[in-house]
Amino acid sequence: MNEIICPNCKKAFKIDEAGYADVVKQVRDSEFNAQLHERLELADKDKNSAVELAKAEVVSEYGIKVASKESEITGLKEKLEAGEIAKKLAVTEATGTVLKERDSLTSELRQAKQDKLSASELAKVTLEFEIQRMAGKKDTEIQELKSHLNGIEDKHALATTTKVNAVEKDRDKLKNDLEQSRLQQQLSEKSLKDKYETQIKDRDASIDRLLDMKARLSTKMVGETLEEHCECEFNRVRAMAFSTASFKKDNDAKSGSKGDYIFRDSDESDTEILSIMFEMKNESDQTASNQTASKQKNEDFLKELDKDRMEKRCEYAVLVSLLEPDSELYNSGIVDVSHRFKKMYVVRPQFFIPIITLLRNAAQNSLKFKSELALVKSQSNDVTKFERQLEDFKISFGKNWRLASEGFEEAIKRIDEAIKDLEKTKEALHKSANNLRIANDKADDLTVKKLTNGNPTMTAKFAELKNGDAPE
Repeated sequence: MNEIICPNCKKAFKIDEAGYADVVKQVRDSEFNAQLHERLELADKDKNSAVELAKAEVVSEYGIKVASKESEITGLKEKLEAGEIAKKLAVTEATGTVLKERDSLTSELRQAKQDKLSASELAKVTLEFEIQRMAGKKDTEIQELKSHLNGIEDKHALATTTKVNAVEKDRDKLKNDLEQSRLQQQLSEKSLKDKYETQIKDRDASIDRLLDMKARLSTKMVGETLEEHCECEFNRVRAMAFSTASFKKDNDAKSGSKGDYIFRDSDESDTEILSIMFEMKNESDQTASNQTASKQKNEDFLKELDKDRMEKRCEYAVLVSLLEPDSELYNSGIVDVSHRFKKMYVVRPQFFIPIITLLRNAAQNSLKFKSELALVKSQSNDVTKFERQLEDFKISFGKNWRLASEGFEEAIKRIDEAIKDLEKTKEALHKSANNLRIANDKADDLTVKKLTNGNPTMTAKFAELKNGDAPE
């Protein structure tokens, strides 16, 4: 069981590792689902806008084609007028056939209604008979159940008496066991009391011995003792719990400062799971010039530790501190100070291994969500690739549409010119036909009498010709 400090009310409550993992999982699940839904909604919106744009372009192209087809239909309507009579005749014949089929279906429907009515009456009579039969059967079953219930009640009374006797025996036995347990508990309490009194005396002696040793140690020796303690604790459990982890001193002081130790852990594929920057601080870690100054506090080292964490690219920062030994906040267990600095904790030396275990378990649980997030990112890349391909398609489609549109305009222009030439030819043919009709009318109206009228010479010639032909 571990104690957690609430960042709002500053109250401590206990929680086991499974509960802690559940809390972390809930937070990660909610954040992951929110990001996932946001990405999916953005992808759906972009996809819908792209589809609507493509639809608008297709509709525009279709409108141009429809306009060209309507001009062709106008020309074809004149040819179809000749077939209207045949079409009306076919419609009349089809209407007659439909009327015959309607009359046939009406008679079939009327017959089906009559059959349905007869079947409904038969079903009603059958249902009434079945209801009467089921009612009789249920009455018989009720009588049988009543007789069976009376027999069960007699058996139940006998069984109840037997059970009561057995319970009374168990009660007496439990009373005897309870008395024996009380005696044993009293003996155990006395034994534990003696044991704890002995342990308290030993602890007080150890505290006095450690205080005496602490007073004799120099500042450097005390600090190194805390670091050596943490390193020894880690090496003691390394083989069992942290076989793939590294715990090394931070010797890189290029940036002007460095932490004490860096913990890094990776999985089998050499993917880093967790990294922690550690800083160890003891109450006696002060130089001689600071001995007369006020005692240092844990907050004095948090800013520098956060700077070291970011420069060494560690995910978490932990201050293992013996400062402020009388503080109830830091003596209560693992203290989360992430409200001051991101992903930072302050612990006592006895919580050095537990804080690593908790953070490593949380990181392993979050590894699954990281892989899912990587999958979502790859899907986002697929969406971006799709958008890019759609944009390329739109550009090439627009180019082809522009070329096609120019071709359509050129073809329509040539068709208009051809139509104008044909109209001129048609007009000339009409004029020629009119002249021919006038000439024909004049030819039909032409006679010998009209030709010789007022022309004595031609009248005499035709008379001679007529008289000369008569003897023949």
